[in-house]
Amino acid sequence: MSDYHGDALNDDQLLRYSRQLLLQEFDLDGQQALAGASVLLVGCGGLANPASLYLAGAGVGRLLLVDDDRVDASNLHRQIAFRGDQVGEGKAGALAAQLRALNPDVLVEPHAARADREWLDRHVPGVDLVLDCSDNFATRQAANAACVAHRKPLVSGAAIRLDGQLAVFDLRRPDSACYACVYGAGTDGDLACSEAGILGPVVGTVGTLQALLAIHLLTGTPVAPVLRVFDGRTLGWREVAFKKDPGCPVCGETTSPPPERSTR
Repeated sequence: MSDYHGDALNDDQLLRYSRQLLLQEFDLDGQQALAGASVLLVGCGGLANPASLYLAGAGVGRLLLVDDDRVDASNLHRQIAFRGDQVGEGKAGALAAQLRALNPDVLVEPHAARADREWLDRHVPGVDLVLDCSDNFATRQAANAACVAHRKPLVSGAAIRLDGQLAVFDLRRPDSACYACVYGAGTDGDLACSEAGILGPVVGTVGTLQALLAIHLLTGTPVAPVLRVFDGRTLGWREVAFKKDPGCPVCGETTSPPPERSTR
């Protein structure tokens, strides 16, 4: 691992990140913000594959990966970070190997575990941002509850068939909506890709934009509170504005605040 977490970039890093350093909206301050950031990716499948590759490529200092699933041959058409010889391996470890090979500047921590409420409550306090790349409502609700409790921004993505959805819940802000404000607090309605199907570039589009939104948040660029809906049939996007629900059972005004916890 590189020691790039200070104020200066060495010559190799100046070359590696030169194209994004040219951007007026990014420059050296943005690079330093990424280098000092920790991001948790919940799930290591079709959304996390492109999202993690772009975050590692951009130089995010620390990536935590959590998934208890294993690579299957049916994943390979859309989970493009994996290779055929990784079938049968744990997804978190297999993805970590690819990210380390891409960028040794990044500390990658794989966790072969289920991202349940207890696991998330231990690990979310120690990160700056969470990407929900999971494929079921129970995990999404658990990730949202942890982000609400510990006031961490959440970048949520989903894709099925030829449809995608994308939203940011910047829970550092007291007026921010949470995932449950928009989708409700239930866990019913899961539809797996094995049942409905999915085209690889659709989930890749959403995962790539999750990485872009994460970089915006980590470097201080404002992100509007809108649900972005993608139609892969027409390549069309529409936006639906949302706001905090005062009666939300997760983040609403009547919800009791969680006790303070140490991140150590």
